[in-house]
Amino acid sequence: MKEIEQKLQGKINRLTNKTFKFDERIREGWFSAVYFLKTKEIAEKKLPQNNVTMQFFQKEDSVLCGTDEAIALVHTFADKPENLEIYSLKDGDKISPFESVMTISGPYQSFGFLEGIIDGILARRTSVATNVYNVVKAARTSGKQKPVIFMGDRDDHYTQQAGDGYAAFIGGSTAQATHAMNEWWGKEGMGTMPHAMIQMFRGDVVAATQAYHEVFPNDDLVALVDYNNDVITDSLKVARAFGDKLVGVRLDTSKTLVDKYFLRNHHLMGTFDPRGVNPELIFALRKALDDEGYKHVEIVATGGFTEDKIRHFENLGVPVDTYGVGRSLLNMKIGFTGDNVLLNGTPEAKEGRRYRPNPRLEKVEYRDSRE
Repeated sequence: MKEIEQKLQGKINRLTNKTFKFDERIREGWFSAVYFLKTKEIAEKKLPQNNVTMQFFQKEDSVLCGTDEAIALVHTFADKPENLEIYSLKDGDKISPFESVMTISGPYQSFGFLEGIIDGILARRTSVATNVYNVVKAARTSGKQKPVIFMGDRDDHYTQQAGDGYAAFIGGSTAQATHAMNEWWGKEGMGTMPHAMIQMFRGDVVAATQAYHEVFPNDDLVALVDYNNDVITDSLKVARAFGDKLVGVRLDTSKTLVDKYFLRNHHLMGTFDPRGVNPELIFALRKALDDEGYKHVEIVATGGFTEDKIRHFENLGVPVDTYGVGRSLLNMKIGFTGDNVLLNGTPEAKEGRRYRPNPRLEKVEYRDSRE
């Protein structure tokens, strides 16, 4: 059983290193800025009795993520972590600018060298969770929540997939492109066919879809229909070939191309941008499918979608059933700062910073991940 299942069942409060599987080199300071390591040594030699409170915050309205990971980091690599006092919000909490999301109190030399790593964990996880949350929210603008597939596998280094997938889960996306994205929270990734598959069938979308169905007969059958830049023609071909077996069609038209439907219907153009996946193309596709009795076939739209683009589509009532989003969900626009704000119980902080008590913070109990 994954820890996330235990957490959702209330058996544990937070995920631990059993989930995160940290690099052991963290213990020796390999990933810490050198000045933190030097400060650790100075504190050990010159101020061994110090007790500091380090406070973490950011500057946006956000969806917090990374607290379980940051706490597990401290519990795994700090010196005598059981003696530290940690208060924190939880993954998924909505947070405000400058709100304290976590405090850690104890000897600086015990945990201070982890400051930059904690900042980075919170920054990346919160950025992704917030981006996904905003996109998912945009996808229910019409009043009906439409699924958002997290497709960020090609937009960043592969080693980020597990953490990004968890952050996307916290943000509200439970359909994700790779197994790795599901490692911390789910079961398996999902997906149907890429353009590469259709290429091997020389652009024959029906043949490619037939092959997919024969090899994966229990999967929902969703055909990719923009390979030939003629989505309505190819959608109707697969709909006629597979009938009720066809669950959906996916459009991923490049934003530099104009679909052949518009080239055949010049009279429609002149009042909108006909490039890429656009509202008029999807309206026309929906009508073409409905006119031939394929009202059950859903439309999946991918390629260059952002929060603003989805909201625009939804405000227009564009008949998209599912959105696939990648690159825009991985914009790292939220940064965290850790500041020492108390020294031996009294206020002491750099100019412009101060201790900001937050009644929402909950005390974190120490839990050894080896238990």
